[in-house]
Amino acid sequence: MSFREKLSAVDNPPGTRAQAMDAAAGYNALKGSIHLKLLDKFDLAVLDALPAATLRAEIATMVERLLDDEQAAVNELERRSLVRDIQHEMLGFGPLELLMADATVSDILVNRYDRIYVERKGKLELSGVRFTDEKHLLRIIDKIVSLVGRRIDESSPMVDARLPDGSRVNAVIPPVALDGPMMSIRRFAHIPLKMANLVGDELRSLTPEMAGMLEGLCKAKVNMVISGGTGAGKTTLLNILSGFIPPAERIVTIEDAAELQLQQPHVVRMETRPTNIEGKGEITQRALVRNALRMRPDRIIIGEVRGAEAVDMLQAMNTGHDGSLTTIHANNPRDALSRLENMIGMANLNLPHKAARQQIASAITVVIQVLRLIDGKRKITSIQEITGLEGEVVTMQEIFAFRQTGVGADGVVEGYFHATGVRPKFSERLRAFGVALPDAMFDTARHYQ
Repeated sequence: MSFREKLSAVDNPPGTRAQAMDAAAGYNALKGSIHLKLLDKFDLAVLDALPAATLRAEIATMVERLLDDEQAAVNELERRSLVRDIQHEMLGFGPLELLMADATVSDILVNRYDRIYVERKGKLELSGVRFTDEKHLLRIIDKIVSLVGRRIDESSPMVDARLPDGSRVNAVIPPVALDGPMMSIRRFAHIPLKMANLVGDELRSLTPEMAGMLEGLCKAKVNMVISGGTGAGKTTLLNILSGFIPPAERIVTIEDAAELQLQQPHVVRMETRPTNIEGKGEITQRALVRNALRMRPDRIIIGEVRGAEAVDMLQAMNTGHDGSLTTIHANNPRDALSRLENMIGMANLNLPHKAARQQIASAITVVIQVLRLIDGKRKITSIQEITGLEGEVVTMQEIFAFRQTGVGADGVVEGYFHATGVRPKFSERLRAFGVALPDAMFDTARHYQ
């Protein structure tokens, strides 16, 4: 009986679970044996010099030959599976290769070697993919981090890196990872979303009125902060808003891991660098923000502000670099300002609370809150304007909001967007830049469900 026939026996009890496990073990043993023999036959230095297509063809030929030599009891479908799996082992990321090739997968979460989750359209689901064992997973992790010149071992058990395709990888191994090696991969979207996608029926992340206002704010060079939790869509929105910056402006981007895909002709990109194996060579966001100020930027875009660089960012916003943008981890717009104040404290400038809040109030005009709802959909839940400082309190007013009213029987969140009735003070600035927003759009009303 072939491996495939044994696996199909799971529908025919009794004893089928044991048969399936034996079949899987047999398949993995054969795959491991063929893989090791290929490694013995191939000159790895020569392999690196060959084009990928040539390598794939050569591996396929060698696998077929070795299967014939061993007279393995495999059918044609299993042969093709073995060829594919061994190609993935030698040239790609092993079992993860199929997930990496799936455009619908936005995140790959390896909790342990036999439990791999993926996110599709905001929802997590357990995949059918698994590694053979912990050693197999560890080997693939080591391969992935080696591709980008990083190292992971017991003395350095955590690594954060960016793959050549732009995907972000975080891996943790024992002794820090208690249940075995684990890894998270945030996929890089090769075709970035546009504002029309967010407004469209499938996503409905905001209303056309809100979208028009945000586009106008970008064109009018208004400083904005996008606030939200992990996976809420902050970077996606930042990338979309950046697309409204006029092509004549010089833009400097600063990120921990390059994700922004700006299409303007005058973009300069910089990325932080962690310490090397000797603990040297780190380049922080603060150093890059300071350097950016010497590069004659019209606007500075920081992928995410998270530390002392907040001081330099706010100073840049206050000294002629209008229209700058960033994101921050926070649960609501008020918390975003509190976090910025804490970050100012990280710079050890000993600024009084009022002075720090004055910096924030004068630098930032708009805070946009994004949220991933329980059904996986992302929404802009609040757009607020900073109006000034009263005493020691930064004053804000909400312009648009999303109100959740319930959850349907199908698990989909129910709610609506509405204007609060407040006329924003920034309307005058927008008019000065030729952006006219109808007053009626700010009237209290439901825009759509």
